[in-house]
Amino acid sequence: MFTSGKIALCVTLFVVGVSLIEACVLTRSQRNSATPFDWHEVWISLADLAGRKLFALLPLSLATPIFALAWDHRIFTVTLNSALMVFLLFIGQEFCYYWYHRASHRIRFFWATHAVHHSPNQLTLSSAYRLGLTGKLTGSAMFFAPLVWLGVRPEIVLATLSFNLLYQFWLHNTWTPKLGWLEYVFNTPSAHRVHHASNVDYLDANYGGVLVVFDRLFGTYVEERADDPCRYGLTTPTRSHNPLVVEFEHWVSLARDIASAGSVWTAVSFVILPPGWRADGSGETTEALRQRNPAARRTVPVGTPGR
Repeated sequence: MFTSGKIALCVTLFVVGVSLIEACVLTRSQRNSATPFDWHEVWISLADLAGRKLFALLPLSLATPIFALAWDHRIFTVTLNSALMVFLLFIGQEFCYYWYHRASHRIRFFWATHAVHHSPNQLTLSSAYRLGLTGKLTGSAMFFAPLVWLGVRPEIVLATLSFNLLYQFWLHNTWTPKLGWLEYVFNTPSAHRVHHASNVDYLDANYGGVLVVFDRLFGTYVEERADDPCRYGLTTPTRSHNPLVVEFEHWVSLARDIASAGSVWTAVSFVILPPGWRADGSGETTEALRQRNPAARRTVPVGTPGR
């Protein structure tokens, strides 16, 4: 009989296995390319995955007490006994995921973890499982607490999130073309390539998980353009091959900024405002980068996927 642990193990082995197959194929196809395949990116992603599996054994999570509080004060008790209820859960989870993902780019405290996911300078399937070791400690799952408050059991909410993340695995590639009408509704590899790009036109785009409906609704959808090829990684690229540097460089940077802040408000601002913010206006937020690049076609300001 399959337990949840066995299912998780099988999924992990499948995801890693497929990503390694892709890596071997790309290594061969890019052998004589100006930008050959970089296996260091794969090893860092594997190190991140292994680290998160170990961290999962520790009873440390800011989201756990928040989920418990939401469940104790729930206004309903939801039973998933119909297709309609499952569909509503899916839409509700997509809505929460959109705002979780948007906040992960908008608020530097959450970005310090999420930046790890955007650190690969090449986009491959292994990028999908480089998520950052400190996500559990920052309590980012709290963005899904409204579903628990509405009466969905916490384990169901987390399982639904796991399916969402599993869907996104296949989005992390450069070889799937645009998918026609599906681009209008679903998150596709083309839409997700834009999300991982550091081009000024592409910053702060396509936050959806399975769908891009909320991106279109809230003005954060951007289409991939042939005349502006995606450049992957952070706007200030990560060059280190040391997994510890990749995992913690943004936390170290945040700590330094807080330590050098001249006031409590400035220190708090470093934590809650977008990455790249500086009190004197000399930073590299998305807004600042677009002001310095008037040719950028897109003007929706919300945070940035690269520092």
